[in-house]
Amino acid sequence: MKIGRNSPCPCGSGLKYKKCCYGNADRQPSEIRPPEQITLSGTVTELQETAARKEKVLKELGVFILFSTEEGDAWLLETTDMDGVQVADHGEKIDVEIEENSETIEINWSHSFSIKNKKFITTSYADRTEKQWEGYPAHAIFAAIKRIRKRFPKELLDSIHLDEEEVSLSKQAS
Repeated sequence: MKIGRNSPCPCGSGLKYKKCCYGNADRQPSEIRPPEQITLSGTVTELQETAARKEKVLKELGVFILFSTEEGDAWLLETTDMDGVQVADHGEKIDVEIEENSETIEINWSHSFSIKNKKFITTSYADRTEKQWEGYPAHAIFAAIKRIRKRFPKELLDSIHLDEEEVSLSKQAS
């Protein structure tokens, strides 16, 4: 496989090949690996492991925010419709249905979420109960939402979701 000088380096560093491994006698082409494919389900698994260690983290991945707390709770949030699903509770993994391929991601969201008065609040879709979560990084989540919404054009954010009628129509057309 020939690698262009201006291509991303296959070692996964994020640098151009010419600025990284090109001409490096210590690295043989067989040692150079293409970067691993990042998947939402893989990132959720990493987040669940972080929650099990009771470590605090907040990540952005496209329109998603993933965070864990020192108490071992972890959530996956989607910023266009403000949907969320808890993926860990006090360090214990919660199984979440995520179906993804190269074109779509389907998630069974359990809650909507909001940030009110610097607090993280969820509303369950099942019974409409509202809960305010103490100690959650509401300010950091709010800042991440603002960054994500600046990064993507409104038209793109609006086009991310398909309602049930659109999905059934597209399946009938196939």
